[in-house]
Amino acid sequence: MRHRLAVRMVALILGMSLSGCLGSGKRADMDMQAAADHADEIMNATLASIDPAVQWAHGPTTTGSCDVTRRRSVMTIVSDERRGSFLGVVERDWKERGYRIKGINNDQDSPAIYAQTSGGFGVSLIFGGGQAFFEVDSPCVEESEVVESTTPPNGPSYDGVYPLPRPNVHSDFWSAGAT
Repeated sequence: MRHRLAVRMVALILGMSLSGCLGSGKRADMDMQAAADHADEIMNATLASIDPAVQWAHGPTTTGSCDVTRRRSVMTIVSDERRGSFLGVVERDWKERGYRIKGINNDQDSPAIYAQTSGGFGVSLIFGGGQAFFEVDSPCVEESEVVESTTPPNGPSYDGVYPLPRPNVHSDFWSAGAT
Protein backbone atom coordinates (compact mmCIF):
# COMPACT_ATOMS: atom_id res chain seq x y z
CA MET A 1 0.00 0.00 0.00
CA ARG A 2 2.80 2.42 0.86
CA HIS A 3 4.48 1.60 -2.45
CA ARG A 4 1.35 2.58 -4.40
CA LEU A 5 1.03 5.81 -2.43
CA ALA A 6 4.69 6.61 -3.15
CA VAL A 7 4.20 5.86 -6.86
CA ARG A 8 1.16 8.17 -6.98
CA MET A 9 3.02 10.96 -5.16
CA VAL A 10 5.96 10.70 -7.57
CA ALA A 11 3.51 10.77 -10.50
CA LEU A 12 1.77 13.87 -9.10
CA ILE A 13 5.03 15.74 -8.53
CA LEU A 14 6.39 14.70 -11.92
CA GLY A 15 3.14 15.73 -13.59
CA MET A 16 3.28 19.15 -11.92
CA SER A 17 6.86 19.65 -13.00
CA LEU A 18 6.06 18.52 -16.55
CA SER A 19 3.15 20.92 -16.77
CA GLY A 20 5.34 23.86 -15.90
CA CYS A 21 3.55 24.71 -12.66
CA LEU A 22 6.62 24.53 -10.46
CA GLY A 23 8.59 27.74 -10.73
CA SER A 24 8.26 28.60 -14.42
CA GLY A 25 6.86 31.70 -16.10
CA LYS A 26 3.49 32.05 -17.76
CA ARG A 27 3.11 31.53 -21.51
CA ALA A 28 1.48 34.66 -22.90
CA ASP A 29 0.88 33.15 -26.36
CA MET A 30 -2.20 31.14 -25.37
CA ASP A 31 -5.03 31.04 -22.89
CA MET A 32 -6.43 28.04 -21.01
CA GLN A 33 -8.97 27.22 -23.75
CA ALA A 34 -6.28 27.24 -26.44
CA ALA A 35 -4.13 25.05 -24.17
CA ALA A 36 -7.05 22.63 -23.69
CA ASP A 37 -7.57 22.49 -27.46
CA HIS A 38 -3.87 21.80 -27.98
CA ALA A 39 -4.01 19.05 -25.34
CA ASP A 40 -6.86 17.48 -27.33
CA GLU A 41 -4.72 17.63 -30.49
CA ILE A 42 -1.85 15.90 -28.68
CA MET A 43 -4.12 13.10 -27.47
CA ASN A 44 -5.85 12.77 -30.85
CA ALA A 45 -2.49 12.26 -32.55
CA THR A 46 -1.28 9.86 -29.87
CA LEU A 47 -4.40 7.71 -30.01
CA ALA A 48 -4.34 7.73 -33.82
CA SER A 49 -0.83 6.27 -33.70
CA ILE A 50 -2.01 3.15 -31.85
CA ASP A 51 -2.60 0.22 -34.20
CA PRO A 52 -4.84 -1.65 -33.84
CA ALA A 53 -6.96 1.24 -32.60
CA VAL A 54 -8.31 1.31 -29.06
CA GLN A 55 -11.60 2.66 -27.83
CA TRP A 56 -11.43 5.58 -25.40
CA ALA A 57 -13.65 7.94 -23.43
CA HIS A 58 -13.08 11.39 -22.00
CA GLY A 59 -11.89 11.67 -18.43
CA PRO A 60 -12.43 14.82 -16.39
CA THR A 61 -10.96 18.15 -17.46
CA THR A 62 -9.45 20.09 -14.57
CA THR A 63 -8.11 23.61 -14.31
CA GLY A 64 -5.72 25.27 -11.92
CA SER A 65 -4.96 28.95 -11.51
CA CYS A 66 -3.12 29.04 -14.85
CA ASP A 67 -3.10 25.51 -16.26
CA VAL A 68 -5.48 22.91 -17.66
CA THR A 69 -5.41 19.13 -17.76
CA ARG A 70 -7.26 16.93 -20.24
CA ARG A 71 -7.67 13.20 -19.67
CA ARG A 72 -8.77 10.18 -21.67
CA SER A 73 -9.41 6.67 -20.43
CA VAL A 74 -8.77 3.67 -22.65
CA MET A 75 -11.87 1.47 -22.65
CA THR A 76 -10.19 -1.34 -24.59
CA ILE A 77 -8.86 -4.10 -22.37
CA VAL A 78 -5.05 -4.07 -22.56
CA SER A 79 -3.86 -7.37 -21.11
CA ASP A 80 -0.83 -7.67 -18.86
CA GLU A 81 0.92 -9.45 -21.74
CA ARG A 82 0.31 -6.51 -24.11
CA ARG A 83 1.08 -3.60 -21.76
CA GLY A 84 4.75 -3.45 -22.79
CA SER A 85 3.79 -3.32 -26.47
CA PHE A 86 1.20 -0.62 -25.79
CA LEU A 87 3.70 1.50 -23.84
CA GLY A 88 6.31 0.95 -26.58
CA VAL A 89 3.98 2.09 -29.37
CA VAL A 90 3.18 5.29 -27.48
CA GLU A 91 6.80 5.95 -26.49
CA ARG A 92 7.97 5.56 -30.12
CA ASP A 93 5.23 7.92 -31.33
CA TRP A 94 6.18 10.56 -28.77
CA LYS A 95 9.87 10.30 -29.62
CA GLU A 96 9.09 10.57 -33.35
CA ARG A 97 7.18 13.78 -32.65
CA GLY A 98 10.16 15.19 -30.75
CA TYR A 99 8.78 14.80 -27.25
CA ARG A 100 11.39 14.41 -24.54
CA ILE A 101 10.88 11.32 -22.38
CA LYS A 102 11.14 12.61 -18.80
CA GLY A 103 10.55 9.36 -16.96
CA ILE A 104 9.49 5.75 -17.20
CA ASN A 105 7.92 3.83 -14.35
CA ASN A 106 8.50 0.10 -14.79
CA ASP A 107 6.24 -0.89 -11.89
CA GLN A 108 4.49 -4.14 -12.78
CA ASP A 109 1.05 -2.96 -11.62
CA SER A 110 1.25 0.72 -12.61
CA PRO A 111 3.70 1.23 -15.47
CA ALA A 112 3.85 4.73 -16.93
CA ILE A 113 5.63 7.00 -19.38
CA TYR A 114 6.06 10.73 -18.81
CA ALA A 115 7.10 13.07 -21.61
CA GLN A 116 7.22 16.76 -22.44
CA THR A 117 6.52 18.50 -25.73
CA SER A 118 8.74 21.29 -27.04
CA GLY A 119 5.92 23.67 -26.09
CA GLY A 120 6.08 22.67 -22.43
CA PHE A 121 3.03 20.38 -22.29
CA GLY A 122 3.40 17.37 -19.99
CA VAL A 123 2.13 14.15 -21.53
CA SER A 124 1.64 10.89 -19.69
CA LEU A 125 0.36 7.37 -20.14
CA ILE A 126 -0.34 5.64 -16.86
CA PHE A 127 -1.73 2.19 -16.16
CA GLY A 128 -3.70 1.84 -12.96
CA GLY A 129 -6.12 -0.83 -11.88
CA GLY A 130 -5.69 -2.58 -15.22
CA GLN A 131 -6.73 0.47 -17.24
CA ALA A 132 -4.68 2.86 -19.38
CA PHE A 133 -5.07 6.60 -18.86
CA PHE A 134 -3.72 9.46 -20.97
CA GLU A 135 -3.21 12.89 -19.47
CA VAL A 136 -1.93 16.14 -20.96
CA ASP A 137 -1.02 19.01 -18.62
CA SER A 138 -0.54 22.50 -20.02
CA PRO A 139 2.15 24.88 -18.94
CA CYS A 140 1.05 28.00 -17.12
CA VAL A 141 -0.96 30.12 -19.59
CA GLU A 142 -3.32 33.10 -19.51
CA GLU A 143 -6.42 32.46 -17.42
CA SER A 144 -9.68 31.89 -19.31
CA GLU A 145 -12.82 29.80 -19.25
CA VAL A 146 -12.45 26.22 -20.50
CA VAL A 147 -15.22 24.24 -22.18
CA GLU A 148 -15.36 20.48 -22.39
CA SER A 149 -13.61 18.83 -25.30
CA THR A 150 -15.48 18.80 -28.59
CA THR A 151 -13.56 15.74 -29.82
CA PRO A 152 -16.10 12.91 -29.88
CA PRO A 153 -14.92 9.66 -28.24
CA ASN A 154 -14.67 6.67 -30.56
CA GLY A 155 -17.12 4.70 -28.44
CA PRO A 156 -19.74 5.43 -25.79
CA SER A 157 -19.46 8.94 -24.33
CA TYR A 158 -20.51 7.99 -20.79
CA ASP A 159 -21.96 11.50 -20.33
CA GLY A 160 -22.68 12.08 -16.66
CA VAL A 161 -21.04 8.80 -15.61
CA TYR A 162 -18.25 9.11 -13.06
CA PRO A 163 -16.21 7.19 -12.41
CA LEU A 164 -16.03 5.58 -15.83
CA PRO A 165 -16.58 1.84 -16.03
CA ARG A 166 -13.63 -0.52 -16.14
CA PRO A 167 -12.28 -1.37 -19.60
CA ASN A 168 -14.96 -3.42 -21.34
CA VAL A 169 -14.00 -3.51 -25.04
CA HIS A 170 -12.26 -6.64 -26.32
CA SER A 171 -9.49 -6.42 -28.92
CA ASP A 172 -8.13 -9.59 -30.52
CA PHE A 173 -4.66 -8.02 -30.24
CA TRP A 174 -4.58 -5.74 -27.15
CA SER A 175 -6.72 -8.01 -24.99
CA ALA A 176 -4.85 -11.25 -25.84
CA GLY A 177 -4.40 -13.32 -22.70
CA ALA A 178 -6.82 -11.24 -20.59
CA THR A 179 -9.33 -13.15 -18.54
